[in-house]
Amino acid sequence: MKKKIFALMLALVMVLGIAAACSPPPEVPVAPPADPPADTPETEDEDPPPPPAEPTGVTLEFWSNMGGTIDERLQEVIAMFTAETGIQVDYSAPAADYEALMRTRMATNDLPDVFTTHGWAVIRYGTFLRPLNDQPWYGQVNDQIRGIVTDADGNLMVLPVDMDMAGMNYNKDIMAELGVNVADIRTWADFEAVCEMVLAAGYTPFMLGGLDNWTLGQIADWVIPSILITYENDNHDQALLDGTFDWNNWGVFYDKMADWRDRGFFNEDVLTADFATITAEMGRGNVAFGFFGNWAAVDAAGQGPANWGMMAIPAFFPGDEPSLIAGERLSVGVWNETPHEAEALMFLEFLARPEIMTMLAEANASPAGFTGVEVDLGFLTEDVEGLAHIRTFPYFDRVWLPSGGWDLLCDNVFGILNRTLDREGAIAHMENGVAALR
Repeated sequence: MKKKIFALMLALVMVLGIAAACSPPPEVPVAPPADPPADTPETEDEDPPPPPAEPTGVTLEFWSNMGGTIDERLQEVIAMFTAETGIQVDYSAPAADYEALMRTRMATNDLPDVFTTHGWAVIRYGTFLRPLNDQPWYGQVNDQIRGIVTDADGNLMVLPVDMDMAGMNYNKDIMAELGVNVADIRTWADFEAVCEMVLAAGYTPFMLGGLDNWTLGQIADWVIPSILITYENDNHDQALLDGTFDWNNWGVFYDKMADWRDRGFFNEDVLTADFATITAEMGRGNVAFGFFGNWAAVDAAGQGPANWGMMAIPAFFPGDEPSLIAGERLSVGVWNETPHEAEALMFLEFLARPEIMTMLAEANASPAGFTGVEVDLGFLTEDVEGLAHIRTFPYFDRVWLPSGGWDLLCDNVFGILNRTLDREGAIAHMENGVAALR
């Protein structure tokens, strides 16, 4: 009997459970969402950027001799300028052929609307450039660069985005491994002794590249002043300027390049390498020195773990002192016959903005061309500040050779390295080439 009662009670519980399960759930009142406080924004997101400006129908032609990181930054800046103004910019950077191409365009008086002057703002391009004294940023130009880019009549010929202060690049890791303090490298003889140590340790002392033959001109610009210009007791400054220079003195430079070639200081592919290959090897830590400005160290740092720094350029004569090279780096001018003068000046004014100038100068690891514009030189800061007391000289080809002399330098070094020019041939090549250019 008890079992029957228990079974009936269990059945009743099950029926009631099923009924409860089939019933709709009770409604629970839900409070409406509260309005945000009147003084609190509904979102913390920043305002969206303004839409790109409508195209103006104007396209500026802009030529640059820049390569590497700074070329990438320039393309970014151009995109920003177009988005803001609607002015298109047709940008070209034929770095390897820039000199020859620009000379051709000068000969036909058909220049880009805007172009970089790579150290020749006054001497070579002065007659093709629109003076910029009337621009709103004129008074901000740093006095250290103003004289270099101003002609004899006081006309500022370009916007100097930054200032070049070049020494030599050196691999801090390799120098630490070898126990070398670069401050002790006072002369090329000291430099050569370290290069022998570098070779013995399995590294390449330095790299150049015939495929980008401007790198060959670089070593000439770095070494020749120490032989012909920087030592006051053996100085050929005036003779080079007035045309009375005895070109037999060029044989000393030939001797130096041939000696370094024969001792294996250059990379094995020196005649065929390009600049990208050079900076890649620098970044990987396989190279000890570089005959380039700080921009090469920046490019190398972006391609590998190697730590790079800046050192002074050694002297040739034991009684002389190390030096640095100073001049234009990224300087931009306006063709004086451009059909788009207003737009070209707008572009320069955009480049002159402090945030844009900082962005570009930092890509070159160079001081800004304007006073009051701060530049973070990053890993090169300590070296640059430590060399502030070192004397500077202009680039050799920009002052002591006529227009077109840069190509002579590149070809001269190429001929020495591939052994098509002997000592007499190298001397004659320069003497005859300069005479023809004059």
